Amino acid sequence: MLAIERRNSILEQLQREKRVVVSELSAFFGVSEETIRRDLEKLSEDGYVVKTYGGAVLNEDNIVDMPFVIRKNTNVTEKQTIGKLIASIISDGEHLMLDASSTVAGAARYLKSKSGLTIITNSVEILIELSDVSGFNVISTGGVLREGTLSLTGAQVDRSYASYNVDTAIFSCKGIDTGAGVTDSNESNAYIKQTLLSSAKRKMLAIDHTKFDKAALVRICGLGELTHVITDLKPSDKWLRILDDNDIACVYPGNII
Repeated sequence: MLAIERRNSILEQLQREKRVVVSELSAFFGVSEETIRRDLEKLSEDGYVVKTYGGAVLNEDNIVDMPFVIRKNTNVTEKQTIGKLIASIISDGEHLMLDASSTVAGAARYLKSKSGLTIITNSVEILIELSDVSGFNVISTGGVLREGTLSLTGAQVDRSYASYNVDTAIFSCKGIDTGAGVTDSNESNAYIKQTLLSSAKRKMLAIDHTKFDKAALVRICGLGELTHVITDLKPSDKWLRILDDNDIACVYPGNII
């Protein structure tokens, strides 16, 4: 196993269990404890983990995205549910902007059931997913490929999103909170999503149930700027009231608007 494959596997375990132990990882991978310590040191330098005595814990306050392969394989069932809900409320012929989040990328396959869509995205994963669909107009924003994320970034992305007017923007985030609003882990991602939202009539936030009552580092927008929240489970009564008070349509299984 290559070192990068081993580190990705460690990250997958951390996503599930929140902590790892050097001795257990050494036995599992069949490598020395010193090798595992070097892996954890690299993951710590990259901002993914916080080293502890004998192991490491997931850095819950990290300002960098996990590698796409890790995010893609997290909460898979929830993302499938959200993807089907998104497809159910998108009409044939719509013009869409899709961000590069793993949640929205997972929804792209379900949009294949539609016809005549125009899709503008900075997600390499979505571009690949839709590459075999006839009748779609799929537009890449261009930009700089960010290592490990399968997303395009930089000024070109902002210029591209700002140059279009679309029916619907679909994006995800790291957390949604009554005080902090809709937030993400870093400024670059947040700014891209702000530009994407400013170019759309409908602004759909796609999040699984774990994102409620969470706040990340950078604010994307206030709750009042959203038109829809699409999620995998019925939110709490508190959140249903908050969304209703802000005129936000909440879409979840059994409640498709």
